[in-house]
Amino acid sequence: MSDAVDDDLYERTKALLEPGDIELNGVIVHTDLTGEEEPTLHQLTLDVGNVIAEHAGIEPTDTYVHSGNDDPDFGVNQHQGLTLDGDGFVWECQQLMRDGTYDVVFYYEADADQDGIVADLEADGLRVTSVLGD
Repeated sequence: MSDAVDDDLYERTKALLEPGDIELNGVIVHTDLTGEEEPTLHQLTLDVGNVIAEHAGIEPTDTYVHSGNDDPDFGVNQHQGLTLDGDGFVWECQQLMRDGTYDVVFYYEADADQDGIVADLEADGLRVTSVLGD
């Protein structure tokens, strides 16, 4: 992957975090997964979502994933982690195919422990780019 592609993805992710109703931070998880590895990509999405939930002070068992293929207002490769008690937002992600492999962009409320999320994901062997909102 070239630096120009990384810079473009970083800037696009940063744009998703622009001020809105809540302050957001994010991570880009860079993978070598191809379209042939959808089950592994799905599990990766769940695992990263669980790390985010933990660092947001939410038990992963108190969350569920709402997927794009469940909702005509979402893209197929767009997913949200929501709380079981009232559909509270925990995280959202987009699985983006770039140069034949997936990068997964996650964003979540800025009060989650960003350093802890990045450290845990890197400890799990993932290549991660931290993206802080303004």
